[in-house]
Amino acid sequence: MAEVVTFGCRINAYESEVIKEKLKGYDNLIVVNTCAVTGEAERQCRQTIRKLKRENPSADIIVTGCSAQINASKLVQMPEVTLVLGNKEKREIEKYVAKIFADKQQVSDIFADEDCGNYIITGFEGRQKAFVQIQQGCNHRCTYCIIPYARGKNRSTPKELVVRQIKELVNAGFNEICLTGVDICSYEPSFSDLVEYILEQIPQLPELNFGSLDPAAVDDKFIYLLRKYNNISPYFHLSIQSGDNEVLRKMGRRHSRENVIELCRKIRDAKPQARFGADFICGFPTESEDNFNNTCKLVAEAGLNKLHVFPYSERSGTPAAKWPQLPMEERRRRAAILRKLSEEI
Repeated sequence: MAEVVTFGCRINAYESEVIKEKLKGYDNLIVVNTCAVTGEAERQCRQTIRKLKRENPSADIIVTGCSAQINASKLVQMPEVTLVLGNKEKREIEKYVAKIFADKQQVSDIFADEDCGNYIITGFEGRQKAFVQIQQGCNHRCTYCIIPYARGKNRSTPKELVVRQIKELVNAGFNEICLTGVDICSYEPSFSDLVEYILEQIPQLPELNFGSLDPAAVDDKFIYLLRKYNNISPYFHLSIQSGDNEVLRKMGRRHSRENVIELCRKIRDAKPQARFGADFICGFPTESEDNFNNTCKLVAEAGLNKLHVFPYSERSGTPAAKWPQLPMEERRRRAAILRKLSEEI
């Protein structure tokens, strides 16, 4: 079976399992499923490609994922790379592998992609938790984020296919199912309706949890479902990014710090054992010391338990990359402060 090396998010982890199943029977083949959320993530992907080729000089290396989608020309120039596939082409990787590698690049317009694919995976190698893709893409334009250009517009997996996939994984012995995607709360027609449908169709599901939730998009029905179903995990991961309203506005986020505090209160009222994780970016362009202090204060005010902290990394092609930048040392200093706060929690 082909070796698959995965970087980045839960949805990449799900897609890597699809790739493994599609490429059973292929030897001396390595697929690198890349991430592009930061410049550092892309650098690590390229570094790994070089290392893999040194260790496996006769292997063909296929590069796909978000970095391949937005920076195909750079990856094509790497002598270690046999083929570069975009995120749409990734879904038909077996078709491209079967061809003679005459063309090193197959990357189409991701915004023309209309669906999420219809594949069903049978397991997750080396994992106790299984991820299930419910949507792809994002229609929002946060000023720091390049991912919509790598994943395309919002599109959703039919609810019947989601349930089929979950049943397959539960029957395979997985007790914890995590719904994942680029922007899962934008599932159409309704994220909360999908959650209810899953739990009604699979009442024996041991535990259902979620990838990152957008605080601006969690509705009252979701809170109601937390009260109704005991098999919803008590852990909730929120995409917050900042605890300062001025910075949130500049980021293009749709929530305020007050929204976050109120949402955590509602979830805790519905599920008293609730715990919260959160993503934060430190050192966003023009972020003042007072702005950053508001982020630190939010941790206690919202009762957050586990912080995923990143120093801001400018992405070429995004509005925020053109704004006045804080020194990298200052971004890292603030990230270290927030990480220490997380450790103390």
